[in-house]
Amino acid sequence: MKADVSLDCTGLLCPIPIAHTAMKIKTMSQGQVLEVISDDAGIKSDMPAWSRVTGNELLAMEEQDGKFKLYVKKA
Repeated sequence: MKADVSLDCTGLLCPIPIAHTAMKIKTMSQGQVLEVISDDAGIKSDMPAWSRVTGNELLAMEEQDGKFKLYVKKA
């Protein structure tokens, strides 16, 4: 999936990846896609919950070799 902006949260534990996502997405334009990279398994449940609450759209979640890539479209 193609992202407009990438955010590497590797090594950060919950809730820091979500906090960084919230800060980064505020700087983006409506409709842009943010790629979030994390190695914290908690992001699998945290990001969908955050997306529902904020109205941003979680487009996809991929897992490979203990790393997660999540793609969020700014509402």
